[in-house]
Amino acid sequence: MEWRQKVDRASGGLLGALLPPRCLLCGADGVHGRDLCAGCLADLPVNTCCCARCALPLEHPAARCGICLKREPPFTAAWAPFRYAHPLDLLEARFKFHRDLAAGRLLANLMIEAAKEQLSGPMPGLLLCVPVHRDRLRERGYNQALELARPLAKALDIPLDADALIRLRHTSAQTGLDAKARRRNLHEAFAVRTDTQLPAHIAILDDVMTTGTTLRECARVLLRTGVERIDVWALARAPARGSQ
Repeated sequence: MEWRQKVDRASGGLLGALLPPRCLLCGADGVHGRDLCAGCLADLPVNTCCCARCALPLEHPAARCGICLKREPPFTAAWAPFRYAHPLDLLEARFKFHRDLAAGRLLANLMIEAAKEQLSGPMPGLLLCVPVHRDRLRERGYNQALELARPLAKALDIPLDADALIRLRHTSAQTGLDAKARRRNLHEAFAVRTDTQLPAHIAILDDVMTTGTTLRECARVLLRTGVERIDVWALARAPARGSQ
């Protein structure tokens, strides 16, 4: 295996010399071997001030935001290293809707770096991702949450089960729906595969956590199986409506 690793390193260095990284946002030279320049990297909206329970961006950090105080989440904790805002939203749109896998690789790399710096305490025994319906998968070609989960699970040495959660029906897009309509749209949309063995502590990953309705519904389904702790992870967390 040693010679294979040497070849991989050598070929990677050659590829980097022939095709130096270029920023996917502005076209300038990339830094740290990534397709992102120093200026655009500094502009990424980090989610440092947020609700400790649901990761909702706040003006001041709090153990619970008003939403969590009003309606207790079914999950134990949430982690989202970025806010869903410019210019991260441009990379996410390219990845999710325009089949730009280079943008996906960059986002996964950013998520891994943030996870190694920010995640602490007991790690989950299994990582799951929010599933997409087969019709949406056929249309898009891949599950963007799974494409983020694979490298993250490998980097954190956490087992990944891409099939434990299944989507029972094709739902309409959540965009533009209020919280009540989102809950109704996703009611009984998910299930756990019957032959799945789940550990006591798991994490569920999605690309963007908007209102949290999707991850809440997934968590409820998993709690019915006897899972004791559920964490939800997302690349980015959207601010509450009207806060921008």
